[in-house]
Amino acid sequence: MTRSSRTIRGVFIAVVAAASVALAGCSFIPDSPTRPSTSAEPDVSGVEEALIPFYSQDLAWEDCGGTFDCTTVRAPLDWNEPDAGDIELSVVRQRATDGEPQGSLLTNPGGPGASGVDLIQGSIDFAVGEALQADYDVIGFDPRGVGRSTAVKCYDASEMDAYLFDIPAGTRGSAQWTDELTQRSAQFAAACDENSDGILPFITTVQSARDMDLLRGVLGDEKLNYLGYSYGTFLGATYADLYPDRVGRLVLDGALDPQASSLEVSTTQGVGFESALRSYMADCLGGSDCPFAGTVDDAMADLGTLLASVDRTPLANDDGRQLGADSLLTAIIAALYSQDSWPYLTTALSSALQGQAGPAFQLADFYYARSGGTYSDNSTEAFTAYNCMDYPADNADDQAAAEALLAEKAPTVAPYWGTTDGCASWPAEATGTRTALTADGAAPIVVVGTTGDPATPYEWSVALADQLSSGVLITRVGEGHTGYNKGNACVDDAVEKYFTDGTVPTDGLRCE
Repeated sequence: MTRSSRTIRGVFIAVVAAASVALAGCSFIPDSPTRPSTSAEPDVSGVEEALIPFYSQDLAWEDCGGTFDCTTVRAPLDWNEPDAGDIELSVVRQRATDGEPQGSLLTNPGGPGASGVDLIQGSIDFAVGEALQADYDVIGFDPRGVGRSTAVKCYDASEMDAYLFDIPAGTRGSAQWTDELTQRSAQFAAACDENSDGILPFITTVQSARDMDLLRGVLGDEKLNYLGYSYGTFLGATYADLYPDRVGRLVLDGALDPQASSLEVSTTQGVGFESALRSYMADCLGGSDCPFAGTVDDAMADLGTLLASVDRTPLANDDGRQLGADSLLTAIIAALYSQDSWPYLTTALSSALQGQAGPAFQLADFYYARSGGTYSDNSTEAFTAYNCMDYPADNADDQAAAEALLAEKAPTVAPYWGTTDGCASWPAEATGTRTALTADGAAPIVVVGTTGDPATPYEWSVALADQLSSGVLITRVGEGHTGYNKGNACVDDAVEKYFTDGTVPTDGLRCE
């Protein structure tokens, strides 16, 4: 999920944010029958002796509603010191609908911090097409730190409301404003440290990629088959770089550039959302209910005026929250993930122009998994934990250049985007590096990029496909975040033939 970069260093998107679905949790029923695994025996080939107890563990699958069964997998807290303690990984499975699976298909919805259990149990048809459901046992899992797995914990709901929605005192950009945001970040980091039981140093993508190999092994697969969206592409590429000989069929959809710094990520994404906003405006102006008029430039200028207005004088919501520019921008971003959400954005902006905050807060709340004053997951906490550990601190000398670029190429978004480091007070030092991931020796890895993707801009998919020694690029021409299972038959056919019969798409395939 994208988070405001004024508080958090990295900025990514979860593909589930584009689905208007109610996500159900994995509900364990005490008297439910235990299901035997349909997988082969655990695969322990090539596993070092200290890790055999983890890779050889038996899985007890329990019915958790509908077509799904669930289990818990035990993993090392620290893969570099497997005797240092354990964590738990929550896993959900839908067995292959044709009854004869090729193997397991692991999935990840992005984030970092989105629940893979919720993705599969709550919206499997959105994430995985019928052809893949027929051929594979589809697996969703909550990565370490996330959801029902051993999780990062920071704030309760009221504290999270204050952290995300309270408007700082003083004028935007003033010393008072900046000092308050810095203090908030420090308090949030301290709460995460206090409430997360010592796991924060180990909430990293490298550790999570090693968890995926454990899942592959305990599920009995010799190779990993994987469908990863958004941040999930970085997780999948990291896996491939660590275990190139264990790569089966990998599709990485809506890619991140592993070499990009957090500042580069934030800046590029700000420009991407500005571009998507212009596409929305062009569409809006062609309709009958658009609250703007004139050219796209005119409409963007009027939106800029609206943002500046609520920045000066926030709009009161029925629940006491104030809609300022930051929350309104969050609502806008939430609706730009998918063209299907553009009508909701029109409603939110029309209402804000009339002094009503409710529809915009509905979008912002959806973005943060907030409903009725509570939060359905810990995605904000986990998002912060991963990004603060994966991204080294930026060079302060690059800050001014990034802000100038945003002001030039994203003038509507720029005043409220921010590029400051929200991880300065994080209690554990970042261990990630921003280097190319090549996965030398891996089987073909398919990367899907969408030309109008605002969250993971197309150029990142091109970069990842170029970095991977066996990368194969599919281009979806269109708007919205990610490309597979979005109604483009060309993309869907290529991805599904690759998974079902191993047909590698033509590198450079362009799907109009």
